Amino acid sequence: MPLQFIVIFIAMLPIFELRGALPLALGYFKFSIPEAYFWSVLGNMIPIFFLLWFWPTLAQVLMKKYKFFNKVFSWIFKRTKRKTDDKFRRYGELALIIFVAFPLPITGAWTGSVAAFLFNIPYWRALGLIFIGVLIAGLIVTLLTTGIISLI
Repeated sequence: MPLQFIVIFIAMLPIFELRGALPLALGYFKFSIPEAYFWSVLGNMIPIFFLLWFWPTLAQVLMKKYKFFNKVFSWIFKRTKRKTDDKFRRYGELALIIFVAFPLPITGAWTGSVAAFLFNIPYWRALGLIFIGVLIAGLIVTLLTTGIISLI
């Protein structure tokens, strides 16, 4: 199996995303920086095309079919909007970019797709904002990884 496919696969996983794929590509597989960046960003974005479509569809199906999920999702939507609506209004779409861009646990493109769904950001707009966040996260992870590798 080509190493590029391994990097893409790791970047597609919700826990690792490009935070795991880029260091693997740079440190272990010895890819060049542009090659590692490209394959990691590509792999990180592949599931987002589907997730942005999937979340609303899943919520709709579950809410229609099960009263329990209707109550749970309604509670989640109200709570999320109440707790974060001011921040979202203040920072707008920049909030989604920043949320995806900082390569920390529980942030990233997967969680960003959920946030886009919760805030009802249109599909193509959300895809673009998440892509910008992934590009920035890739730069941050690349700088951190190359700095650590150079220290070692």
